[in-house]
Amino acid sequence: MDVTQGLGAYPAIIGWLKGCGVPAWLAEILYRVGAGLLVLTLISILALVLVYMLRKVMGHMQCRLGPRVTGPFGLLQTVADALKLMQKEDIIPAQVDRPVFILAPYLVFLSCGMIFMVLPLSPTWILNDLDVGLLFFIAFGSLAAFGLLMAGWGSNSKYSLVGGMRSVAQVVSYEVPMVLALLGAVMLAGTLSTQEIIRAQSGTWLGFIPRWFIFLQPLGFIIYFLCGLAETGQTPFDLPEGESELVAGYNTEYSGMRFALFFLAEFGNTFAISAMATTLFLGGWHGPVFSFLPWLWPFVWFMVKAMALTFCIMWVRSTWLRFRIDQMMDFAWKILVPLALLNIFVSAGEVALIRWIGG
Repeated sequence: MDVTQGLGAYPAIIGWLKGCGVPAWLAEILYRVGAGLLVLTLISILALVLVYMLRKVMGHMQCRLGPRVTGPFGLLQTVADALKLMQKEDIIPAQVDRPVFILAPYLVFLSCGMIFMVLPLSPTWILNDLDVGLLFFIAFGSLAAFGLLMAGWGSNSKYSLVGGMRSVAQVVSYEVPMVLALLGAVMLAGTLSTQEIIRAQSGTWLGFIPRWFIFLQPLGFIIYFLCGLAETGQTPFDLPEGESELVAGYNTEYSGMRFALFFLAEFGNTFAISAMATTLFLGGWHGPVFSFLPWLWPFVWFMVKAMALTFCIMWVRSTWLRFRIDQMMDFAWKILVPLALLNIFVSAGEVALIRWIGG
């Protein structure tokens, strides 16, 4: 199977390039480069928007003055943060493992960029609609843990190493209940394609209730959301970056643009978790479509749902306290895993009931 084939932008763009007389091999290269630049641009814009959003949310919830009063609507606080980051010198400590230290932030950012390839922003706005899109998302989302471990090991610092080891333990632990929670939506849709999962949520029950999977999978949604917080290192699961005990964790020795790559990946992954929750449980791009600009409204509804979930993540980050490391691990293995297994049995019953009613 050629996993690049799908219902997204790939066949349309490749066909257009070939129609313009571009050789097939060059069309492939142009598409790959263009897709990479598009994802990089999208993540950069999202990071700016989410940084400003986080500053405003935390500024109001925690009574911080800077994001509320610095410039009109607090916009200059984000500008000041960006300028400060760009002016920092890119320092590489003398005793680090240079190849590992240098490659780590790029691997983390690559992981973030790849999962954007299968996010269905609208019926046609998806770079590659793979028939195993959800599996692709999970696989590359887990790849970031290797980059964080490389950052911790390559820094030759005890604080960084502990942060990197915590990252791997956390990702491995919470990956298990996350995958189990996603199986419910997969069983209901009967596919791993992100676009097909959204299409399976079209229509209504009783004429007015959307056929979103969250109504059949509330437990799966909650488990996925909590695991998403842990996977992205958000409060209360931000043990790998615990300032109180690890200074800054795996990124302690990084500065300049290498630190910025970790920063961009964190915000990109935060949006990706919200976007996948929207895809699996909230009907994706389904919503009211008006007569003017009908091609735009699916994208608008998708972004509204995803940004609402992102706000909830920032809300939790602004108000919750950090777990202890033993509490975090116990919560994954002793609470979330059994609940996720229970959700699979519930999902099997729902699938059987739907088929019996439909048959």
